Amino acid sequence: METLKHECGIAVIRLKKTAGYYKQKYGTDLYGLQKLFLLMEKQHNRGQEGAGLACINTKAVPGEEYIFRDRKTGNNAINEVFDSVYGMMNGNRTGKSPFIGDMYMGHLRYSTTGRSGLSYIHPHLRRSNWAAKTLVLCGNFNMTNIPEICESLTSAGQHPRSMADTHILLEQIGHRLDMEIEYLYREFHGQGYRGTELTGKIEEQFNATELLRKCTALWDGGYVVAGMTGSGETFCVRDPWGIRTAFYYQDAEIAVVASERPVIQTVMNVAMEDIRELMPGQALRVSRDGNVSCPQILSPRGVKPCSFERIYFSRGSDADIYRERKALGKNLVKPVLEAVDHDFRNTVFSYIPNTAEAAYYGLLQGLEEHLNGIKKEAILSDRTCHDTEQLGKILSLSVRNEKVAVKDIKLRTFIAEGNTRDDLAAHVYDVTYGTIIPEKDNLVVLDDSIVRGTTLQQSILKILDRLHPRKIVIVSSSPQIRYPDFYGIDMSSLGQFIAFRAAMALLKEKGMDGLAARVYAQAKNEKEESLTNHVQQIYAPFTASEISAQIAKMLTPEGTGAEVHIVYQSLEGLHAACPGHGGDWYFSGEYPTPGGVRMVNRAFVQYMESRSTGR
Repeated sequence: METLKHECGIAVIRLKKTAGYYKQKYGTDLYGLQKLFLLMEKQHNRGQEGAGLACINTKAVPGEEYIFRDRKTGNNAINEVFDSVYGMMNGNRTGKSPFIGDMYMGHLRYSTTGRSGLSYIHPHLRRSNWAAKTLVLCGNFNMTNIPEICESLTSAGQHPRSMADTHILLEQIGHRLDMEIEYLYREFHGQGYRGTELTGKIEEQFNATELLRKCTALWDGGYVVAGMTGSGETFCVRDPWGIRTAFYYQDAEIAVVASERPVIQTVMNVAMEDIRELMPGQALRVSRDGNVSCPQILSPRGVKPCSFERIYFSRGSDADIYRERKALGKNLVKPVLEAVDHDFRNTVFSYIPNTAEAAYYGLLQGLEEHLNGIKKEAILSDRTCHDTEQLGKILSLSVRNEKVAVKDIKLRTFIAEGNTRDDLAAHVYDVTYGTIIPEKDNLVVLDDSIVRGTTLQQSILKILDRLHPRKIVIVSSSPQIRYPDFYGIDMSSLGQFIAFRAAMALLKEKGMDGLAARVYAQAKNEKEESLTNHVQQIYAPFTASEISAQIAKMLTPEGTGAEVHIVYQSLEGLHAACPGHGGDWYFSGEYPTPGGVRMVNRAFVQYMESRSTGR
């Protein structure tokens, strides 16, 4: 119900054949550009604040432009970028079309730092008169130790102009690229090479592997970073904790990288088993001559791929993700039935929003299996029963599922103030009247996550209560979100989480405020060499059920007639449903990197200090 801004999307294409090959086989010299558009469009869910693309033509001769880039902001940025590109191509009168090349990079951006504007849209470009030193960079990342990376640059004599992580990484990789090319220049110059022969030798011998090893050694965070050099080197590297994801496909004609597997499946029309996942700490490298290799850049470190990728962010068309989301829903059968006292006859099941649909199917499947067991037991309990009426009553028992709520319109609530604004917000969703028997039925609504609870309180519960159910049970297919994410989701402030606010409220109710003060002192004095997530202590005195009950109490709007319950997925249920993605730090507080632990302690210190000052 609450939209999260999250991981960005990347798309990289390296054509391995000459331009004439694609023209002859596919009837167009726009083959690469068309594939890039599809890869980006199929990932539009990963970035609705901006999009950009870059193209490099390694066959350009000196005096000709060989690198092209265009970027746009806004939720229609993909179409605007490609409209602009095709416009430039159609308006070109030189006979040399821009954006026709053998290397393509696309990016979709979701801001998770509050920074916006064209200057923050990828791909980022660092130009040089040396093609081998020209760098294009994009990524899906959030670094937790930018000051340390910046310090490495300033200690080398540089003066970074921005502390944004994208700009810092561009300068760091660019600086290392300069050094690698200078080293090759000196080596081949000393061997007697000169002019274009020297340039060709440098470009032929350059390998990005060592560059990546030296740069990534300083990185702390979740990342997939992709780059292209003007001389034809293409690379993509994944963090050693496996937090962010990337997939690739290659054949004799093309190499493709994208953030999600089904995107490549659809665009390239290939089988799932033909697509490989870039492993933690691994890089994909495509050399100037088109050879693909996957060097291990960093050793894997306590691998914890992001579980939110499976719960919410990725497209549900991936076979594994669809199965896992159904399993998340199925795992909720027991607590959901307990919440409605196992009353099938008087309970209606539904879901909001559309991203919860797969989990809802899993919940329904689990409920139906459970109900079939009840029916079977009832029928077999008296094998000699010939009471047709009784048998009909047993067989008529079913899982009642309805489309109870729909998102009606995106209201411009900013034009209103105070209570009027809240009233407008309550109408963002509409209900299907006649689906509930007033004062008799329970209403169970499945969501994929409950983060802040704002939409739930201001809109969902108010509009559902208009159906006058006896009880409203809101079910989250993910566990309680208790901790910030610092690796690429816009969840960085503790105070925004309803689970955290509920725990703090329980501490106050039970006269345990002293615990928060102790945690504040510990977090403020935490030493770099012995990092501990002290915020976990805030939740320790309470069970998950106690916190859920407090959340329901805090989110129930005044005047609600129905009894409100909130049911969350358990951590055990999450891990059982998504066994390959153990990254659960926003639920458990177990951060995979030292930077994450440092930042959660800082977040608690900031929360306590802002609360004491009233900010």
